Amino acid sequence: MEHTAGDIDALVREEKRLTAIESHNEAWAEGLSAGIEPEIIAEAALATAFAELLRNTGETTTLALLDRIRDQVIAGDFDEDRSFH
Repeated sequence: MEHTAGDIDALVREEKRLTAIESHNEAWAEGLSAGIEPEIIAEAALATAFAELLRNTGETTTLALLDRIRDQVIAGDFDEDRSFH
């Protein structure tokens, strides 16, 4: 099976996403071990992420991401207890 450039780009992007998740999970666990409340860790992570995104891509892209994340929260995409049918 031959992969297109788009397929390869998607695979690379997914690998980067998984690596980022792993890094964030490790940082989250370290924060909890240090006695930092989850809300404080989350606020710091989001503030850092949005500041970096704003600096690198601008307000429009940052706000679009914020809107997508908000929609995902409303849809329950982050709810671990959500049942899938």
